[in-house]
Amino acid sequence: MLAGTAYGKSDVRLVKVTRHGDRDDLIDLTVAVRFEGDYDESYTNGDNSDVLPTDTMKNTVYALAASGPVEGPEEFGVRLCRHFMDRNRRLSRVRVDLSEQTWGRIAVGARQHGQAFVRDGGALRTATVQQDRGKVRIGAGVTDLVILKSARSSFTGFMRDEFTTLPDSLDRLLATSLTASWQYRDADVEFGQTWRAIRALLLEAFADHDSRSVQHTLHAMAQSVLDNIDAVTAIHLIMPNKHHLPIDLSRFGLMNRNEIFVATAEPYGLIEATLVRGEGEPQTGRQLRAAGP
Repeated sequence: MLAGTAYGKSDVRLVKVTRHGDRDDLIDLTVAVRFEGDYDESYTNGDNSDVLPTDTMKNTVYALAASGPVEGPEEFGVRLCRHFMDRNRRLSRVRVDLSEQTWGRIAVGARQHGQAFVRDGGALRTATVQQDRGKVRIGAGVTDLVILKSARSSFTGFMRDEFTTLPDSLDRLLATSLTASWQYRDADVEFGQTWRAIRALLLEAFADHDSRSVQHTLHAMAQSVLDNIDAVTAIHLIMPNKHHLPIDLSRFGLMNRNEIFVATAEPYGLIEATLVRGEGEPQTGRQLRAAGP
């Protein structure tokens, strides 16, 4: 017997240019739509009478983008969810995942060009909107935000056994590719402004924290968001430890001044945690990831 089903359309690429004379606005999104509902008969009996084609889901993304403003991933996700929920009677839950590749304007002399852009790097702004018949849940985040600090990071006093070879480090490089996701209390949020504020808080906490471990700094970063952004109810951070190993220059007759390192891709430590506000039922990291980006 069927224990659960879902279907949808993934990796729908959307680029919209909003034209204002000699100054254009650009938004670059990747969208995924996921339906859950009473669709068992399409699996068991081949009855497609209430199945919205995934190709129609893709076309809907483009049609809604053309028929109204696309101010940001959260707002556009809400529009898509409401559209699908209103038109599909067997649909019990729709989820829209969005990621935005941000573009900055190219500077020409002292001014920013109105119609020429440069991609802002590998980090993505993310959002997830999930709607059922009673409630809309909105989450946001950032993925692959590569950050590094060259001082004020240590790792000492850890557990040792017969297989431990790692020495204490009083002054090491701390680098990570941050993935953060958070849940909003409700939809009454200035999403773009709040996202930028949360990103700034995460970066400031990372830079200013006297780190005793990745875990220690991760907690400080997440706590900073909860302390300063009332609209956020929970935040989940994933911080792989991108190791930068010091090279022993004494083998070459040179002095070790903690300046020369080799960056390694793998293996790497993987650290993650979820922080929630005190009220209500705490969410696990897995629950938060299922509800948010």
